[in-house]
Amino acid sequence: MPDCLLALESSCDETAAAICTLEGDLLASRIASQIEIHRQYGGVVPEVASRNHILHVRPLVQQVLAEAGKTLGDMAAFAATSGPGLVSSLLIGTSMAKALAIAETKPFLAVNHMEGHLLSPFMDGQGPVRPCIALIVSGGHTMLVHVHDVGRYKLLGRTRDDAAGEAFDKVAKMVGLPYPGGPEIDKLAPRGDPAAFAFPRSFLDGRSLEFSFSGLKTAVLYELPRLDLKNEQTLADLAASVQAAIVEVLVEKLVLAARQCGEKLVTVSGGVSCNRGLRAALTARCAKAGLQLLLARPDLCTDNAGMIAFAAAQRFRIGHTSPLEADVDPNLSLVS
Repeated sequence: MPDCLLALESSCDETAAAICTLEGDLLASRIASQIEIHRQYGGVVPEVASRNHILHVRPLVQQVLAEAGKTLGDMAAFAATSGPGLVSSLLIGTSMAKALAIAETKPFLAVNHMEGHLLSPFMDGQGPVRPCIALIVSGGHTMLVHVHDVGRYKLLGRTRDDAAGEAFDKVAKMVGLPYPGGPEIDKLAPRGDPAAFAFPRSFLDGRSLEFSFSGLKTAVLYELPRLDLKNEQTLADLAASVQAAIVEVLVEKLVLAARQCGEKLVTVSGGVSCNRGLRAALTARCAKAGLQLLLARPDLCTDNAGMIAFAAAQRFRIGHTSPLEADVDPNLSLVS
């Protein structure tokens, strides 16, 4: 009897496939990264990304089937990220998943990429999904969400301009660090002084759950003419100060949201949650505030199909499926 679900992720520049049980246990997950391809352009080129998705998607499906010891006939359903993301990229994964669903006469599920991030802290034996305050912090999104149950979410606050990941990447580009810049700043920050530069912490007034990082980016830009970036210590101090400004805002707003909503469980996910400074600050601050913290496993933080499979399994178990006519949506919202 079919007892698994196969999911595909192709929202940006990572092609990924994964298989999980209907209970959400991950059996196999593979990713084909395009970082080296796009590094020469300093960012993701949509047409290049979609062409590479086409090259990788079928071999990845074959690889996860072999790794899990399963066949297409063992799948109860097929899923794919339907948004948000790049249209030309989203179409590759959804078209493949729909084709498999039609060929195997099985249901198809269109999954919101942000719901994949949102639920990923509950993977790896941390489930079931339960009420919490969730911080999603990635390259394109920074938001606080009150999770009541699977599919029942309330948006508490989001960025008004740049996301935290964008701020990291844009600052890194300003100072000549390679793409993607966030991990490069994370490498430099431990060697620097986080108090070397007094960068702004926007909306850190003890009331707002909104975010803004454009002011930080501008402050760095104005500081650069006075700096010798060839000096390794200066560059490390800058990285540490930028990281400290972003981390403080993220951590304090998460704690504030938990207090306002009366929740004791908080979760953090998304690519930026791999940042070591952020993880350390979250662990210390939540312990002090008496909050239980669930951090998504690092390999489940960046774009991957494991989180999409898990989210699809949660939906499928409560009877949700999607029509084959469902279109991709580059601006798909997590909450209506």
